[in-house]
Amino acid sequence: MRRFGLALAAWVTGAGVLLAQQVGDFNAPAKAKGYVVYAAEQQAVAAGKPGMLELRFQVVDGFHVNSHTPKSELLIATQVTLQPAEGVKAGALVYPAGTAYSFSFDPKDKLDVYSGAFTVKVPVVATAGAHTVDGSLRYQACDHAACYPPKTLPVQLVFMAK
Repeated sequence: MRRFGLALAAWVTGAGVLLAQQVGDFNAPAKAKGYVVYAAEQQAVAAGKPGMLELRFQVVDGFHVNSHTPKSELLIATQVTLQPAEGVKAGALVYPAGTAYSFSFDPKDKLDVYSGAFTVKVPVVATAGAHTVDGSLRYQACDHAACYPPKTLPVQLVFMAK
């Protein structure tokens, strides 16, 4: 049985910071450590001006997560939380629209979910230089038969303001 792997590595170069990720099997079994993968990538914005950064996520095949606005208060919303960082002012996060999803046993009840790839946008204004913003993604994953306990995935937004 292949295990779901996630490794983050950061390299500091003369031109800035590159955050790379190696991702294991997206078709991981349900007992995997997580159901969502964070796909970090090098980003840049203009220093001192409004810019937009992206947090890219991938939901493991066979699963979906509740959107940031689930249709029931009993479901746990997907939520990104970012910590304050020196020289960075982050605005209100911009979540994508969810997709309507229903179970075969109740096709009239539609849930609002993310599956496959989804991106959360982060408006920022930052001082010149390299920046790192720590945060987390909290989500509840489900498959066609059940929903699982909520999980928290650490994220790190590394970018250069030029």
